[in-house]
Amino acid sequence: MQIKFSEAVLKAVSVHYVGNKCNGQEVRTTDTPIALTIDESKVIKEAFLGKFNLESDKYSFSHGAALSFNEVYTFCLESLADETVFQKNAINIAKHLYENSTHPKIKPGELYVCYFGNCLVNGAFVDAMGIIKTENKSNFLDITDENSLSVKLRIGADVSKFDKACLVLPTNAENGFDVLIYDSNGNRGEEAAFWREGFLGVTPQATGFYHTNQFLGLAKEFITAQLPQEYDIEKTGQIDLLNKSMEYFKANESFDKEQFAENVFEDKRIIKAFKSFEDSYTEMNEIELPDNFDISTQAVKKQVRVFKSVLKLDKNFHVYIHGDKSLIEKGFDERTGKNFYKIYFDEEE
Repeated sequence: MQIKFSEAVLKAVSVHYVGNKCNGQEVRTTDTPIALTIDESKVIKEAFLGKFNLESDKYSFSHGAALSFNEVYTFCLESLADETVFQKNAINIAKHLYENSTHPKIKPGELYVCYFGNCLVNGAFVDAMGIIKTENKSNFLDITDENSLSVKLRIGADVSKFDKACLVLPTNAENGFDVLIYDSNGNRGEEAAFWREGFLGVTPQATGFYHTNQFLGLAKEFITAQLPQEYDIEKTGQIDLLNKSMEYFKANESFDKEQFAENVFEDKRIIKAFKSFEDSYTEMNEIELPDNFDISTQAVKKQVRVFKSVLKLDKNFHVYIHGDKSLIEKGFDERTGKNFYKIYFDEEE
């Protein structure tokens, strides 16, 4: 999917306050979209849409009985077909969020329902809807310059630092639209699950991005958490396996599970342990991963950030290991009672 927002415009935005129903808080809705200047619309548009790109996880609306029973899907479908019902459905979306805000950890906040025009998706200009929630406030200085400078301390939400959001694109409408998700805390945890499953009712699309992202996460969990429990493997060995995993995904356009396991783990016992871990991991996380899929370069770039090849030694040294682990040797100095690493190299840069 190709997405560009350079020519997009914010045509309408409806703001509501949604409290936590479980904690006795209220929902307050507004009757009309808020009035914005051209400059204000541009700032909000760029802040909101700036969070969504090719690295965003892609989902679709779903429902166990029938897609038409998914409330947010229905509200967005009606609004994208007839812009005049946008405000009515923005209120419905806020009320639906309130009815699903029943977990004590869900924070109250402002809900922004946006209607965007001129979003370029796969070469065609389309309208789209954004649903954005801000939960955290910060202090800021409001400075006015009328004859003399005046400064007031105010509390508000930073438009570039919202907490949860989704962007509903009208493509793939018959299968639940293409929905991009953003969560400042990542996509794990109870609050993230509430946003995706309880409120939006979306499920991940079985794309190369999704499969690549999920499998790299599985491999990292096995290498860093499970493997040390079953085998006596040093930190350098774990880092070496992390590097091999990432290199496999960088070097190949398509993924083959058997080939991956043999190239990365080599040892038949570890391969068997990995396959057993995969079965329990996918069952626990309720995901399905095929044996073969197209590797997404965008997902690989995203995962590179969390595949840490860093050996942390107390608070004094960080050793970055990017290649042959045989060039680093661990030992123990009886004289000082401390561990040490010996590193072999040809040239110093």
